[in-house]
Amino acid sequence: MKRVLVITYYWPPSGGSGVQRWVKFAKYLPQEGWEPVIYAPENADYPSTDLTMGSDLPDTLEVIRRPIREPYAIYRRLMGKSAKREVTEISSGKKTWKQRLSLWIRANIFVPDPRVWWVGPSVKFLKKYLREHPVEAIVTTGPPHSVHLIGLKLHKALGTPWVPDFRDPWSRMYYLKHLPMTAATWRQLRNQEQAVLDGCSTVLAVTPIVQEEFRAQTNTPVAMITNGYDASDFAGPAPEPDGFFNITHTGLFAKDGNPVTLWKVLGEMPESFRAKLRIRLAGTVDREILEAISAQGLGGNVVSLGYLDHAGAVREQRAATILLLPLRNDPQYRPILPGKLFEYLASRRPILGIGQTDGAMARVISEAQAGETFAWDDEAGIRSFLEKEPRATEGNIEKYTRENLTAELARLLESISE
Repeated sequence: MKRVLVITYYWPPSGGSGVQRWVKFAKYLPQEGWEPVIYAPENADYPSTDLTMGSDLPDTLEVIRRPIREPYAIYRRLMGKSAKREVTEISSGKKTWKQRLSLWIRANIFVPDPRVWWVGPSVKFLKKYLREHPVEAIVTTGPPHSVHLIGLKLHKALGTPWVPDFRDPWSRMYYLKHLPMTAATWRQLRNQEQAVLDGCSTVLAVTPIVQEEFRAQTNTPVAMITNGYDASDFAGPAPEPDGFFNITHTGLFAKDGNPVTLWKVLGEMPESFRAKLRIRLAGTVDREILEAISAQGLGGNVVSLGYLDHAGAVREQRAATILLLPLRNDPQYRPILPGKLFEYLASRRPILGIGQTDGAMARVISEAQAGETFAWDDEAGIRSFLEKEPRATEGNIEKYTRENLTAELARLLESISE
């Protein structure tokens, strides 16, 4: 069996969507003739943990953990009690001088990101490891995109075929404009990105729009494998209806994705509708979301579930009347495909998307006949969607199963290792 080294920051016990892509690839790669070897930090500062994530991984999976130094502990000591995590810390409103200083340091000292201190020790360790335990291919998956610098250095030193996997864009990521980067820092970041794109065997993108952007930026081949869903996570009957009209959102809910028009429409619905309405929020939710809901007289309709493990989130998705999927209200979010979109598809519940109607998410929802996507201020469209009888996803979504996506990945690895 061929071996592939996967270098990732997010790995169990990390929770959230960033870890799921490669947990599922690792689960199904052996049946495609590839043995994954995972390289991850042993003491990472994860924003959430999920002890059930990866519970179906084989016991034989080799996971190498090495120490990482991160600046977040220093930041929290500097900020004191004000250092609570927000969903979108970088772009969050007015900041104190300490917050502005910390952002400047984060933007201009830690390039491309605060995990960059892990690069040097990882390269040193992995050079020795790979000479003693060769692999046929290396994959780095970001963000954090500093992991791609590890792959670049290993590829140059050893010549092992290497694929950088971009779960999000790099220099075009929407929140970078909120960082006070100097012109020199911007050049450094873009040079890092270009070196990775030009220096690898094949680039791997997660959305078609990002694939198009990278193809315009480099002569290196750019493949695309989306995120997906694991059919085994959705086995068995769905929960029985509970008699309520459940609008459900799972995962991070940031204030720059606050669907205020939706809350307005819901607040104006007839009393008979609002009596049955439940707004079920599973995951970390910014305070401004709850305030906007309450401002429409719907505070009593909110069911705040807090952070749920993956299995709990899937149960909520399958029990929903409508699944809510608002994007960040930012033009640069157009190429993004939220990881939870594919699990929303697998739940077979209608999806109410809010964001760019010509973006990557809208394209997938439309092709899968899974719901509709409306602009943030499309009051009439949102109201019409809510008043219609919700219909389950009708389209063919088989291509998004983790097994089929892993088969695509195996073919990609075969092509570069040959």
